[in-house]
Amino acid sequence: MFLVLLLWCAGLGAAAQFGKISILYETLRTTYGGGGEVALGLVVSIVGMVGLIFGTTAGLLVARIGPRRAIVAALAAGAAMSALQALLPPYPLMLASRIVEGASHLAIVVVGPTMIATLAPEHRRPLAMTLWSSFFGVTYTILALIGPHAGPTGLFLGHAAWMGALAAILALTLPPDPRGHALPMDNLLAQHARIYASPRLAAPAMGFCCYTFLYVAVLTLLPPETPATHRALIAAGMPLVSIAVSLTLGVWLLGRMSAVALVQTGYAVAIPGFLILWVFWGQGAGMVAGGFLLSAALGIVQGASFAAIPELNASPDDRARAAGAVAQLGNLGTTTGTPVLAALLANAGPAGLTAAAVTLSALGLAIHAVQKARRARL
Repeated sequence: MFLVLLLWCAGLGAAAQFGKISILYETLRTTYGGGGEVALGLVVSIVGMVGLIFGTTAGLLVARIGPRRAIVAALAAGAAMSALQALLPPYPLMLASRIVEGASHLAIVVVGPTMIATLAPEHRRPLAMTLWSSFFGVTYTILALIGPHAGPTGLFLGHAAWMGALAAILALTLPPDPRGHALPMDNLLAQHARIYASPRLAAPAMGFCCYTFLYVAVLTLLPPETPATHRALIAAGMPLVSIAVSLTLGVWLLGRMSAVALVQTGYAVAIPGFLILWVFWGQGAGMVAGGFLLSAALGIVQGASFAAIPELNASPDDRARAAGAVAQLGNLGTTTGTPVLAALLANAGPAGLTAAAVTLSALGLAIHAVQKARRARL
């Protein structure tokens, strides 16, 4: 499990490629805010845009060039970009460095679950995949604690050192890539179509998209709507509850039911969580209870979605393709969820947000039911 922990650490570095800018957002406004809010926001979001556009392509590339080479190169590139960002370069150069970071981030989040599924012993695989799924929540919690004290230069250089050290360690410790194995890269459009037409390759990603649409939006929108006396509790507690439940109850349940069934269970539990929020909207204790139930349910969905990748796909190449699709549709959900639900909340109130959230939870459950039926017919 030592290599699994190292790969998880690489995931922490990948999540920090988002988180470091989010934590420093107001600080960086003095340097890059002259171009307006859109220009500043692009510094944060362009990393996700790379994943949204090229996620599935990255899965195909990783399967072609080999996961070890891909993740070592990605970590090295990420280290170089963070070192450059520590200089607070002019805006065009900062934006270019973020595009490179987008490619680095994408390679890491495709290789990570692919290699973990291969390296973890079968009886430990549910734990290993659930651990991987926690990398974003853990990273944001750590950055929230250290970011305000480090400043831009310290945070960027610390991130560069973390990525560079992991590049060197993984280059020395990961098993070599298989030789003489190269997948054709011609007709990428047709290969994308085959991935999303497959009920095994596409199912984890399609279910995960509903999760990312909901989870990031919930973490963003609920705390400001919670009474001040409970606001800090719900803001800090929700991600921690999600991580804790995923790594304990989620892992225990994965030993007793399939990952796909557990994803469906998580969505089923999320529905009453959203309804509780609606009933107790504006009431501190009720919103905290609903928020914590939601966090627990969606944490289960998160871990089980990654565990579904090896459960449904036996070969490393197929797992890389499935992980690429997860990265692509995950970024789609992250990018669209917050603005859509924020608009619904502003125009239709809590009832509008609840209706959309319940619909998305039911959709996540239904997608897996349909894909399971398709697999049974193969």
